[in-house]
Amino acid sequence: MTEAQDEAGAFRALADPTRRQILEDLRGGELAAGEIASRFAISAPSISRHLGVLKGAGLVTERRDGNRILYTLAEDRLATCIGRFLSAVCPEQIVLRHTTWRPGAQSEGS
Repeated sequence: MTEAQDEAGAFRALADPTRRQILEDLRGGELAAGEIASRFAISAPSISRHLGVLKGAGLVTERRDGNRILYTLAEDRLATCIGRFLSAVCPEQIVLRHTTWRPGAQSEGS
């Protein structure tokens, strides 16, 4: 698989709002599949499919703990994919390191 194909998978995974919300939910740390599913008004099998897409794109990792599957955000992978894309499209773009991503939050110096 080429780097471009690999990144395309990540961007396909990011195209869905449910998957983006799952990634946001995982910012706070590891969550069990059931905990993730309980946050949405869609079926658990649908959430499992979304988690499978995110895992396949390398945006989340999973580990088993007994009969539970725990998911974690793969921050480095997400940052690398988006960073490479931004570098290619906006090579002179300045990315602020201390920007917070919470809705309504302001970056330092604002």
